[in-house]
Amino acid sequence: MAPKKRPETRKTFEVALHPRSKRSRNPGELEHEAKKLCVKGPGSSRRSDSGCLREGLASLQVPPRCRSIVRALHHHKLGRTAWPSLQQDLQQSFLNSLASYRIFQKAAPFDRRATSMAWHPTHPSTLAVGSKGGDIMLWNFGIKDKPTFIKGIGAGGSITGLKFNPLNTNQFFISSMEGTTRLQDFKGNILQVYTNYGTCNFWFCSLDVSAERRMVVTGDNVGHVVLLNMDGRELWNMRMHKKKVTHVALNPCSDWFLVTASVDQTVKIWDLRQVKGKSSFLYSLPHRHPVNAAHFSPDGVRLLTTDQKSEIRVYSASQWDRPPSLIPHPHRHFQHLTPIKAAWHPRYNLIVVGRYPDPNFKSGTPHELRTIDVFDGSSGKLMHQLYDPESSGISSLNEFNPMGDTLASVMGYHILIWSQQETRMQK
Repeated sequence: MAPKKRPETRKTFEVALHPRSKRSRNPGELEHEAKKLCVKGPGSSRRSDSGCLREGLASLQVPPRCRSIVRALHHHKLGRTAWPSLQQDLQQSFLNSLASYRIFQKAAPFDRRATSMAWHPTHPSTLAVGSKGGDIMLWNFGIKDKPTFIKGIGAGGSITGLKFNPLNTNQFFISSMEGTTRLQDFKGNILQVYTNYGTCNFWFCSLDVSAERRMVVTGDNVGHVVLLNMDGRELWNMRMHKKKVTHVALNPCSDWFLVTASVDQTVKIWDLRQVKGKSSFLYSLPHRHPVNAAHFSPDGVRLLTTDQKSEIRVYSASQWDRPPSLIPHPHRHFQHLTPIKAAWHPRYNLIVVGRYPDPNFKSGTPHELRTIDVFDGSSGKLMHQLYDPESSGISSLNEFNPMGDTLASVMGYHILIWSQQETRMQK
């Protein structure tokens, strides 16, 4: 298909960038906030107000420092420290640093809520964000230039999936409610259309890309999954679920493994080399509620799923169908809220997810904060909560950059950038 120009591509002058306050709160303020809002701390129970107060203070204050990372690295080099122990020390050091994370950049470029985002694979201060109106912003928050802005079609143009092209990062793949999966550049040109329904009744809900196998996979709102090569040739198109496919993802280490999630309350794992029909899945993992997302871990050996109610699950490789680790967590579905999806940290065995307090949640408390929660991927314990009283909405999407030191959050119309306070002061 010949390249096509998207309408109204321009440099936007409507993006509001706000450097955030780096003021540290004193213990009196922390105590007042903990009393008022009753924040849950790492691994805490919520059996009493006094216990909640103590744990709330613990979660908001700086945790004790672990032993020297330099010493740990030196001991590992000398063979005195095993790699798992070193990894645990590094992870604990990172968790300690989260106490100094603050919002230092904020943008509100869209007239509809943000629906998807992707970090640039090689530029740790650059990310792309898509909106419900089909708008796309490329934002390098490390420089003062205005972000690049591509205007969408408005109603019916929601960007449901967004991935940088791993072979050319000046381009990106998107799936949308326009009924297409396509490749574009940041000048607004449509370079290739992979799928196109040509009707508003059917649309695509998610996508993923494999650079090694030169493949694009996308799922639609009636249960079909389509596999294509990057030249646009369709390899197969099958109905793999009974209802909408909310998420598709390829294993980062073994990209012939595909996971699909659906509102039919199942997550399925497939071997792309053996797909012959809807019953040729390797594993079907039933859930109690519709599922928003399923992500393989960066090392490919674990699977993280997020339902539409109050459960996060972690499955392990080799025996995917064994009972998973369950993490109770309030993140219920709401029609006018971008679906909440838990995500892995790119370097540590940690899970990050936005909290949507639910009065019916078993361990919920009154006046609960809309925090961003960080869980240990092995134990399921709550390790830290990020919160800014000036940006207290629900953070539906939260992802760390490939370096693992900067967090981007989607909160309604806003995109928030979190980073360590001391690091920003040095820059």
